[in-house]
Amino acid sequence: MAPLGFQHQSARTSRPGTLKRSLVLGGVFAVWVIALVGRLYYLQVIEYVDLVGRAQKQQQRTVEVAPNRGTILDRNMHPLAMSLAVDSVFAVPTEIPDRGMVARLLAPVLGLEEKDLLGRFNASRAFCWVKRKVSDQEAERVRALNLKGVYFERENKRFYPKGELAAHVLGYVGLDDNGLAGLEYGRNDAIKGLPGRIVVGADARHQSFLSSERKGEPGKSVVLTLDENIQYIAEKALAETVEKWHATGGAVVVENPGTGDILAMASSPTLDANDYAKSGEAARVNRAVGWVYEPGSTFKLVTVSAALEEHLTKPDEVIDCQMGKVVLARHTIHDHKPFGSLTVADVVAKSSDVGAIKLGLRLGQDRLFRYIRSFGFGERTDIQLPGEERGLLKSPDHWSGISIGAVSMGQEVGVTPVQLVAAYSAIANGGILFQPRIVQDVFRGSQHDPVTPSTGRRVVSQRTAELMKGILAGVVDHGTAVAAQLQGYSAAGKTGTAQKIDASGKYSRSQYVASFVGFAPVERPAVTILVVIDSPVGGHHGAEVAAPAFRSIAEQTLSYLSVPQDNPSTPPQIASSTPAKSARQAREDHAVVPPPESEMSDTATLSLQSVALANPFPQPDSPPNGSSNQATGGVDHGPVIIVPDFSGLPVRRVAQRCQELGLELNVRGSGLAFAQNPAAGVQASAGTEVTVQFAR
Repeated sequence: MAPLGFQHQSARTSRPGTLKRSLVLGGVFAVWVIALVGRLYYLQVIEYVDLVGRAQKQQQRTVEVAPNRGTILDRNMHPLAMSLAVDSVFAVPTEIPDRGMVARLLAPVLGLEEKDLLGRFNASRAFCWVKRKVSDQEAERVRALNLKGVYFERENKRFYPKGELAAHVLGYVGLDDNGLAGLEYGRNDAIKGLPGRIVVGADARHQSFLSSERKGEPGKSVVLTLDENIQYIAEKALAETVEKWHATGGAVVVENPGTGDILAMASSPTLDANDYAKSGEAARVNRAVGWVYEPGSTFKLVTVSAALEEHLTKPDEVIDCQMGKVVLARHTIHDHKPFGSLTVADVVAKSSDVGAIKLGLRLGQDRLFRYIRSFGFGERTDIQLPGEERGLLKSPDHWSGISIGAVSMGQEVGVTPVQLVAAYSAIANGGILFQPRIVQDVFRGSQHDPVTPSTGRRVVSQRTAELMKGILAGVVDHGTAVAAQLQGYSAAGKTGTAQKIDASGKYSRSQYVASFVGFAPVERPAVTILVVIDSPVGGHHGAEVAAPAFRSIAEQTLSYLSVPQDNPSTPPQIASSTPAKSARQAREDHAVVPPPESEMSDTATLSLQSVALANPFPQPDSPPNGSSNQATGGVDHGPVIIVPDFSGLPVRRVAQRCQELGLELNVRGSGLAFAQNPAAGVQASAGTEVTVQFAR
């Protein structure tokens, strides 16, 4: 046993070591606590937002639910663009047991590349699209595979029930339901609506469950000034004219001169908005607003109107046309014929360039330029269609010595079809230039936001407008446009034949723009119609190429609108009981082709076949001169149609079939057809409404 003194000494020496170790241990613990608190502060405060976001990204996914786009309707509330519910295929890659096998199975069914699909599976864990807005057949084939981790989601797909009808005005939408062209693009903010959102949570086993949902707001519907029947007439006539003359393209615009409402706007080449990706770049251009061309003699309206308004001439004043040539700045300009002395009215009727140039010289550069601008040229009409051009117009400071002559006869100036039809409407309505209007109303439910017609502004006096109406009526009566004479109605207008600029920068001797623009009836005009054809082959004068198309459109449109005849001395047109033939079929049947301009003095008696419309036109209540309804000049109901059996077909197939037959479809429900009225096998006429009920 150790002595007591030794034990006391040992205890004294061990206490400092224990204290030291305690202090070290306490210090380490304090540092650890401080570090832990610091780390917690860093994670809970500094990195909180980022970490929460990363956690939500792993545990949640937000699916945006596209709202139902608003419907686009014509002036009679017939739908031209609507949205249909279709299936989209998506995958949750973490739930797919064998991604390679699933990619191999899905790729051929959906028309996809296997490598691309597998890459999408590997790039995303929680969600990836396989293919959006698939066809009914594709959806059924995918369902039949019964693949784990592959699901369906309902989305809206834009559908254009009339196919190509008014495609350039309507435009089209992309896969994300955003408008890409036409009114779908120009009015996208209103039509699209506000999207909804669904937040889907996932647990540790990657099982999905609905967390929250926010409903969207449907888009607004748009009512156009277009009339689908008049649009059909215009497109049919344009297509036949372009085919007949092997033209590059063309445009037709039909306007109400009293309000500026556009009743029809057609452009060629055209496209089917349901499958716009297959169309070329040229087919996507709306020539009615986006094509700038030299108007030629149709521009003489401005020159002669300005001279009359300034009291520099009268319709019966005789002008020496110098046997068809005049010299300006050492340049000789020739008429298409060697005219001698002509009245101002005949200068327009016979389309003398020399006569128009002499009137332009009287006006001078500044006054002529002022009237050109007053008629709306050189600036956009603000019709609210995307892609509208302002045209080409140089200020007088940049005119050459020959420019006043060139501009007076429609050269050295570029116009768009919608600008020119608005200018002619100003003469037709008594001197007021209205802003063209394509949208009539925008609404959602009972809330309406109508687009009121513009008040217009006066460009020439009532007197000048009446004088010009008489002069333009002479063009159709005995001038270059006798081929535009209407059966039962008076008409006024002007032909135009303009040389195009070739690659060398000079006027081509083989490429022309042929046009006619006019209005009817003369005293109380109901429509102004412009027809312009680009690069026709086999003929190039507006009288032979464009005037007959004007006649076809005007006669059917006036009859459809039940406009009273003001020239009943000519027998009314009897509508054909068969659909109109194409230009190619007409040539094969040895159809009569209108003679050249120089031979057109007797062409007013040529018969024109009516276009059979998709919808029946209302017949006048009382036929003129007590004749029967068969000879009213109205368009007939077309051939008898046997209503097909729609049982078991999806909405799109039924809509396409109805469009092909010219039947009006009234959709009830969704899914597959199970009932219809009229029943299958019933005889019906074009335009008959067929109600089809669908169910799943």
